[in-house]
Amino acid sequence: APLIAETGGLNAMIVDSTALPEQAVRDIVVSAFQSAGQRCSALRVLYLQEDIAPEFLTMLHGAMDELMLGDPWRIDTDVGPVIDAIARNKIVGHIEKARSEGRVLKQVRQPSHGYFVPPTVLSVRSISELVEEIFGPVLHVALFGAEELDRVIHEVNATGFGLTFGMHSRIDDRVEYVTKNIHCGNVYINRNQIGAIVGSQPFGGEGLSGTGPKAGGPHYLPRFVKPDQTEISQESSNLVDASLVQRHLNGIEAEKRALTRRSLPGPTGESNRHAIYGRGVILCCGPGREVALKQAKTAQQHGCATLCIADGIKDGEGINGCLDTEALTNLDGFDGIISFADASQLLGMRQALACRDGKIIPLICEDDIAERCITERHVCIDTTAAGGNASLLVAAS
Repeated sequence: APLIAETGGLNAMIVDSTALPEQAVRDIVVSAFQSAGQRCSALRVLYLQEDIAPEFLTMLHGAMDELMLGDPWRIDTDVGPVIDAIARNKIVGHIEKARSEGRVLKQVRQPSHGYFVPPTVLSVRSISELVEEIFGPVLHVALFGAEELDRVIHEVNATGFGLTFGMHSRIDDRVEYVTKNIHCGNVYINRNQIGAIVGSQPFGGEGLSGTGPKAGGPHYLPRFVKPDQTEISQESSNLVDASLVQRHLNGIEAEKRALTRRSLPGPTGESNRHAIYGRGVILCCGPGREVALKQAKTAQQHGCATLCIADGIKDGEGINGCLDTEALTNLDGFDGIISFADASQLLGMRQALACRDGKIIPLICEDDIAERCITERHVCIDTTAAGGNASLLVAAS
């Protein structure tokens, strides 16, 4: 059966010194605390430019004081309880550990009974200090300098998660740079980062946050169809040494280029762009040279970098021999594997891939491999926050 997974994330937001503070604070409160922070898309880590941090945090803390905690059935309630006692105890334990280290910046009052966790702001140096997602109304704040944007991008990408990401900035070039380099399925600019709209914002992450395709996107429905699949039996005693494969992978880097972009419908004052990228580095395992080279050609046409590993591969084409399936458990630096081997060989590959730590690596074995060689990213921009939508002015004239 096909697997389509959308999991959680360590979702981050960057707020730089050009952001509109009132709008950024509003969107942070919604992203971090609405639904008591129990959303897969919820904001977990705020990277705040240090130049504006004191005044900005004062405004954020004031906005938090206005939140009403209580029965979610009441229309005046802003934040309800978390799901159960187990969740509450885990989240409170995380907060109390931070309190013992002097890292609690703000916490609001809570009702005297029920599974409530008061919206809380904690200080951290980096997103890397979080070893897992804290699934509740807890916002972690890290400061960064104006010249440290690349560091922030690297730290966010290094988590391995990639579900939602937010940014508040009025500098178009900076927004373009960040959206190009962040590894994330859904990016939100100058707005909150929860509540994706069907038809406008196809939803789903990458890395540890999902397998694709995006729910509500153009590639979603075909994934439920049982594909045609060719099995090629080929025995080989020429197993390739895993260290040789790793050395080849260390020298391969996939390009960061959108294959296609298209605008999706949305409300006035909002831009929604859906883009297709190559999945990354793909192992093309045939079986056999001819099949492996065809697999590589298709993958390359869809933006992927490839490494062919099959019997008969010549110098300069890849690695001659058969990939040892057990090596798939520990190899690093690839994002998918294509093989048309028989069912027993594919079973061994699946078992090895399932033993891996980190993101889910797909085994692509259907005849039409093109759809599996791509990933989707969506960027939603509130154009009103940066001075308006120029396309509306053109249309009006």
